[in-house]
Amino acid sequence: MDRLVEYRHLVKNLLSEFAVWVNRTPPPNHETVCVFDEERDQYALLNVTWGQYRCVRGAQVFIRLRDGKIWIEEDWTEDGIATKLLEHGVPRTDIVLAFHPPEMRPFTEFAVAEPL
Repeated sequence: MDRLVEYRHLVKNLLSEFAVWVNRTPPPNHETVCVFDEERDQYALLNVTWGQYRCVRGAQVFIRLRDGKIWIEEDWTEDGIATKLLEHGVPRTDIVLAFHPPEMRPFTEFAVAEPL
């Protein structure tokens, strides 16, 4: 299977599984939803919560596939989505911790990639 197709499938499965797990016993007025844009290779896990008088939304996980790598732009999961990717055989050289500034990425154990 083509690596990009494999990564799309893996990311969608991981985010879907996480959403199912979180939604089993959600806090009141809270829902976690998946948003997949396969055309642009952008994938997100969003929290939607009703506050006192308004809806509050925020990305728990935001991932993009770029240049053959998995770019983790946002990750508020407990163990980190990178850990799950590694468990599924994705090499560290294909994972960019894009929530770190480019000058800090060489100090991580993951891929170093140029910013946009």
